[in-house]
Amino acid sequence: MDDILEKLHRAEITLDEARSEVAKRLLGSLEHNIDPGRELRTGIPEVILSEGKTLEQIFDISSEFLRRSGRAIISRITPEDASVLERRIGPEVIVRREDDARILVLRRLDMPPSKEKNGRIAILTAGTSDIPAAEEARIIAEELGCETLAFHDVGAAGIHRLVEPLKRIREFDPDVIIVAAGREGALPTIVSGLTEAPVIGLPVSTGYGIHPKGETALFAMLQSCSPLLVVNIDAGIVAGMVASRIARRRGKSKG
Repeated sequence: MDDILEKLHRAEITLDEARSEVAKRLLGSLEHNIDPGRELRTGIPEVILSEGKTLEQIFDISSEFLRRSGRAIISRITPEDASVLERRIGPEVIVRREDDARILVLRRLDMPPSKEKNGRIAILTAGTSDIPAAEEARIIAEELGCETLAFHDVGAAGIHRLVEPLKRIREFDPDVIIVAAGREGALPTIVSGLTEAPVIGLPVSTGYGIHPKGETALFAMLQSCSPLLVVNIDAGIVAGMVASRIARRRGKSKG
């Protein structure tokens, strides 16, 4: 909203025009029923889930977000669809494409990222297969102004691999730690028992055998003997959002 206030201060727009522009950004679109004012209300933006949508729908909704709030975040997007959107979106938009995370971030040139830092988040994965979910969390956290530090493939089967990352994480002094794990989901419990920062368990649908789609990891984290926050299976977006909220609040209390 700063850009609207600055234009009003410079008399580039009238008071009625400023009110109209504020309403456009805060109120949902009747056509797409989007919520461009969510980030102003809650600190967390609406994310466009590409699964189940046509490419044309993704393009239209993204364009509406760009017009109203200056940024569109698209999750679970295929590389093919991301390539098409990059070509269609135009040169006046900055594109951040993260194929590992399956995320595409579009930002208007006149809406640069905030330089304000909203805390620190460390991220660990038990195995390489857990990286996509963890990367979802990382990109969202960074888009919300958090500094991140990530280490991958440090699972409980080779516990010695965790020693150096935990040392680096303590030096990083994170406000919260996200730990992604599939299979038996043991790593978040271990990390929670060895660190002071709150830990978010992110169960991942990797593994095989009984309950192979992440249910075992979810159950294990919910039954953890160390205190954990637990999000749903493969919910990297949610983990990143919750972690960002915690980091922001802890950062304010430190200040």
